[in-house]
Amino acid sequence: MGSSRQIFRAVLLAAAAAALAFAAYQLREKHQVGEAAVQNIHDQLDALDPATRAAVVARLTSDEVKKVRGH
Repeated sequence: MGSSRQIFRAVLLAAAAAALAFAAYQLREKHQVGEAAVQNIHDQLDALDPATRAAVVARLTSDEVKKVRGH
């Protein structure tokens, strides 16, 4: 009875380790996708002329302030 309990615990521990490894993999993948999206936005902003870039940043900032204030 004791050895079957140890085997069950070992299997349960292995399953938990596999689940954690899978979750870490998914989190890493999502982080990489997010980083790529942010880099793409930065690249697009960098490609704009200074006046257009300032207008875009001002608009985005204004939109975010409105969201925070709930308007």
